[in-house]
Amino acid sequence: MRFFVLAALLFGSVAPLTAQSGANWSYQGKTGPMVWGRLDPAYRACSKGQAQSPIDIRSTHLDKNLEPLRFHFVAGPMTLVNTGNGIVARPDPGSTIVANGVRYQLGEIDFHIPSEHTVKGHLADMEVDMVYRSDDGKEAVVAVFLNRDWGVPNALLATLWAYLPIQPHTSAKVNDLVSAGGFLPADRSYWTYAGSDLEPPCAEGVRWYVLQQELSLSREQFRALESLYKLNTRPTQDAHGRSIEANE
Repeated sequence: MRFFVLAALLFGSVAPLTAQSGANWSYQGKTGPMVWGRLDPAYRACSKGQAQSPIDIRSTHLDKNLEPLRFHFVAGPMTLVNTGNGIVARPDPGSTIVANGVRYQLGEIDFHIPSEHTVKGHLADMEVDMVYRSDDGKEAVVAVFLNRDWGVPNALLATLWAYLPIQPHTSAKVNDLVSAGGFLPADRSYWTYAGSDLEPPCAEGVRWYVLQQELSLSREQFRALESLYKLNTRPTQDAHGRSIEANE
């Protein structure tokens, strides 16, 4: 971990961030997920919503009419942000996805340990969520699982983690030319369902695409994030009869 701390101090251009609006929330304790809906009237969906995320992916339906996801990535710098609840990467504009005929722009990449979603009750070591938004305000998220089983480092994480902003509410500029495509497995088969944002205000109307193939990361890469946030996931939510479809 000393390497990551040192690298962030040496290479990361760390800058303070302004406070976010809304009531403070966290992943544990008195402001944890179980009370999010009571912290602020704007967070009501966190407790009253009927299409909340994450969920356990257990019973799925094959839909051969679902089209493959069409990714387009532009390599460029990113900004890493320590929000106080986790690490977020914000790439320069230009990367897109076409899903179900709608084009979305990549806005940010969120990192969670352990995974937010589960598959038949099984948690992955890490989940990377690529958050996309369309011109008319629709939101789609592509989720990728990473595990330490193989212990092979992820090349993109290796680049980003050298700039990790250690202190909460700071950011660091990654000036390398990097592509979010480094978080995509070779097999792009996915599960999809209608859900919500993973954090307050837990807004619904989000289309989730959870990739079925996992990626590997090293134990050192996992521990680098764990040293900052040992847990930054929301418990799985009731599916309330929602359908989970698979394209393959």
